[in-house]
Amino acid sequence: MEKKAVQCPECGSLNIVRNGSIANGKKKFSCKECSRQFVENPERRKITDAEWRIVDRLLLEKISMAGIARAVSISKRWLQDYVKKNAMKSESRLSRYQEKGKYS
Repeated sequence: MEKKAVQCPECGSLNIVRNGSIANGKKKFSCKECSRQFVENPERRKITDAEWRIVDRLLLEKISMAGIARAVSISKRWLQDYVKKNAMKSESRLSRYQEKGKYS
């Protein structure tokens, strides 16, 4: 049985140590060279347009972020980043309206 060497995705180093596991049981590793933490085979999936619309609708309904993450099967971390990014966009739009005197 051949053991596959784990390589750091950031710096390419083979100086890796095991660093526990994530919630779904996958092994987590840490690079001793650059201190990057990573999962060996990450599962990234693209969020569909329908899921984007559902997330937006659920956010408008003021459902908890944990509830939205469970309902749409997305990570809470991704949802927090999405909300933060959209909040900044909304704030910039609101400030433009306020500057023009359209919204006060």
